[in-house]
Amino acid sequence: MSHEEMILNKLSEIATKLDEQNLLQKTVLNFNEACSYLDVSPSHLYKLTSTRQIPHFCPQGKKLYFKRIELDEWLQRNRQDTTEEIEKQVSENLTRGRRR
Repeated sequence: MSHEEMILNKLSEIATKLDEQNLLQKTVLNFNEACSYLDVSPSHLYKLTSTRQIPHFCPQGKKLYFKRIELDEWLQRNRQDTTEEIEKQVSENLTRGRRR
């Protein structure tokens, strides 16, 4: 790889990182930004919006917008407990059951 190619690759990496940082600064994302932010395909995001599985806004009936904070909440739904958390819950339930 030539020196020029290495520089171009580094510049490309820097540009990508800047784009990612800009997404984290915005409170409202357009459709394409939301696809990048969620790392999903446009067709999948359209399916999620058309079935009303993801919160979104459609102010003029055409373009879709998303609040980044609502996307974060949506991503964090259906949390799975760790084995340690489940064992602790079982232990607490057994302890409560013995007290009765």
